[in-house]
Amino acid sequence: MSDRILILHGPNLNLLGQREPEVYGRQTLADINGSISLLAEELGVKVDTYQSNHEGNLIDRIHAAKNDGFAGIIINPGGLTHTSVALRDAISSIDPPVIEAHLSNIHAREEFRQQSYVAGVVIGQVSGFGAMSYHLALRGLISHLL
Repeated sequence: MSDRILILHGPNLNLLGQREPEVYGRQTLADINGSISLLAEELGVKVDTYQSNHEGNLIDRIHAAKNDGFAGIIINPGGLTHTSVALRDAISSIDPPVIEAHLSNIHAREEFRQQSYVAGVVIGQVSGFGAMSYHLALRGLISHLL
């Protein structure tokens, strides 16, 4: 098993800490990536993080994941969660397992946010625990890979 995990952050997550902090918290994306890296080191894996506001860039990273040596992916698709069939198709077309993570509980939010197009093609979903959602997803992914 490769010891590399890809962490993907979708649109608008670059604004964490300033965008709707009552919903998404006050931690910045850099803070979250730092805490993920610390946990990964503790768990004996390496993480690469990537954020894009562009659907095609995220799809390209998903497609390249296996060839780039990633054992699995954790993705927070942001708003693409509720709109992107193309992202769903990209996830379903690859071998490395994928976990969906969300800072907020999408199932307790506006009706349009309660539908996840990617949920049916990932091995699990973690939502509602703030930045800890990524930590839980990382632990779950490692456990699945072992």
